[in-house]
Amino acid sequence: MIRRAFRIAALAAAVTAAALPAFASETVLVPVRTIYPGETVTISALREVVLKPGKQIPADVAFRADDLDGKVARRTLLPNRYVPVNSLREAHLVEQGSPVQVLFEAGPLQISATVICLQSGAVGDVVKVRNMDSGKVFTAIVTGSGTVRVGA
Repeated sequence: MIRRAFRIAALAAAVTAAALPAFASETVLVPVRTIYPGETVTISALREVVLKPGKQIPADVAFRADDLDGKVARRTLLPNRYVPVNSLREAHLVEQGSPVQVLFEAGPLQISATVICLQSGAVGDVVKVRNMDSGKVFTAIVTGSGTVRVGA
């Protein structure tokens, strides 16, 4: 009788365990079409895929909407494939050859001038610029407003 009760309890535990998922299903965003280098990634070009139970997302893969939306592809992204983090970059705020304002601030002193960007760059990038008046080349940091700034 004890053996039979034990078998019934074991069978009930097995049925309960089989009804519950062993792993939480993870989702990842993958391209639905080929995305070419220089193209901006949009949410409409992505779809959500549920991974098989037990399969984990590789460490160097962008899988959230925040990691992908608005980024620019550095290389070709193929449909239904993981998107490596190093194949994406931030969108450039300043473009090579375009005039931008450069700002210098030191306490209450503020100086601004127009320069030509010699390199494209995103927020926080250090780019080379040329002063339109003097022709001098120097480096500046791209700011969020699409201008560049230099410091003392």
